[in-house]
Amino acid sequence: MPHKSLLFLFAVSALLAASALDPNGLRKARRNEAEAGRLERENAALAEQVAKLRREVKALQGDPVALERAAREELGFVKPGEIIYNLDERGGP
Repeated sequence: MPHKSLLFLFAVSALLAASALDPNGLRKARRNEAEAGRLERENAALAEQVAKLRREVKALQGDPVALERAAREELGFVKPGEIIYNLDERGGP
């Protein structure tokens, strides 16, 4: 009986070693896990960005002040008679 269990342990060890050395084995599984983690983090960041954009759309649809702010900041709109001063923050000549 001890001979069979020793043979079994050797076979299991050989299979584990082959899996660890095989490019499609354990190394690939670890790379896939790392990639899955990266994709999950990226997905969470994108979901947060989508939620922010949805809030902005909702504000623009129902709030005239938000609509005016967006037109001024993003599109550069000005009211008649306004003077715009553009201050260069580089500080160089």
